[in-house]
Amino acid sequence: MGDIGRRGAVALTITALLTPLTLALGTAPAQAASCTTSTGPYQKQVEKFLGRTVDGKQSAGDCKAIKAFQTKHGITPNAGYAGSVTWGVMDLMNKQKAVGKNPNKDGKCPTNKGRIACVNLTLQLSWIQDGKKLVYGPVPVRTGRNGDETRTGLKKIYWRNIDHVSSIYHVPMPYAQFFDGGQAFHSAGVSMWNPPGSRGCVNMTKTDAKKYWSLLKKGDDVFVYGRKPGT
Repeated sequence: MGDIGRRGAVALTITALLTPLTLALGTAPAQAASCTTSTGPYQKQVEKFLGRTVDGKQSAGDCKAIKAFQTKHGITPNAGYAGSVTWGVMDLMNKQKAVGKNPNKDGKCPTNKGRIACVNLTLQLSWIQDGKKLVYGPVPVRTGRNGDETRTGLKKIYWRNIDHVSSIYHVPMPYAQFFDGGQAFHSAGVSMWNPPGSRGCVNMTKTDAKKYWSLLKKGDDVFVYGRKPGT
């Protein structure tokens, strides 16, 4: 993430979402750049997610499909092994999809604040609501990794900079909207499911960050709750 001059901003930054999860790599064997022939502990689950024949046995086709998924989302090593990180990303995607258009079903994001941006760390989702009305989202986000967690609680957007660049990490933070020290919503040019996560910011796709920029303003509320798996 970025700092904000001398205003005591926390030294947090984006990285290259998980997605969202910081899960243990487990006991995956050392892998070269080529596809592994090893069957992973989540072989069946991964096969089902990818629409492969679910037999629990690694095949050349399975490995190619798994490797492509890993490469797309920045999961390393990307040798086609069906390990815990790969399945964790897929499982999160399933849970996000199941939310549908009712992200505040649990009622945890306040509905008495008017327009508010909500962030569910557990599901790595964010949305904007106005009272009980869903204004935008939910959309997948990439929040802080273990040790650099996105802080929970009720906050307010206090500074916005559409072309912000972190003076600590020297990385761009387009459409930055700061709500807690150096923590902000901003666009990031990586998959929202890229492990292990940000340095505390709420990373978004460019499309979603632009929409948040247009819908929110200085002084709007932000509510962050839950706990990102692996933190």
